[in-house]
Amino acid sequence: MSKIAIIGATGRAGSQLLEEALRRGHSVTAIARDTSKIGQRAGVVSKNVDVLDAVALQAAVAGHDVVISAAHFSTIPASAVIEPVKKAGVKRLLVVGGAGSLLLPDGTRVIDSEGFPPEYKAEASAGAEFLNTLHQEKELDWTFLSPSAEFVEGERTGKFRLGKNDLLVSAQGRSWISFADYAIAMIDEVESMSHARQRFTVGY
Repeated sequence: MSKIAIIGATGRAGSQLLEEALRRGHSVTAIARDTSKIGQRAGVVSKNVDVLDAVALQAAVAGHDVVISAAHFSTIPASAVIEPVKKAGVKRLLVVGGAGSLLLPDGTRVIDSEGFPPEYKAEASAGAEFLNTLHQEKELDWTFLSPSAEFVEGERTGKFRLGKNDLLVSAQGRSWISFADYAIAMIDEVESMSHARQRFTVGY
């Protein structure tokens, strides 16, 4: 059993990570600006923290085996997560990544492709920058898990593929993963530590 702190635990990805971690018997500290909708649950300690408050975040993650950040990139710079985690003495940081920095068959990034939705550009660009920052990180055992192009509500099947830096596309031509199955892949990583200091991806 691991002690896991989840930043952004009330979001769509974060809430599924919380459920998957509890399903497997881990203890979870749920961190968000407002954790009221989580309620009282066995195995969960909820902490209301503004992630941009470095001192509060450092205190909230101290004493954990691993921190998972499911925060949006466009509102929180990489340093706002990385520095408090390091100062707290936590060695492992797992990040809910984005698909924008994944590569297409021609070697270009998804975010640079023609037709990439402009409304997602800021978030995708910030996610790519977060990944670049992690690649320069010397102290943490970090992992950045990119979802497929479509990151959607859906059932927990436990059946998916893993990849490295290339966008995964199904035989039907769709690139997608449910939040629930993504959570399986992330908590698998918590338990196996198979992709330390790496980015990988998950999709059907």
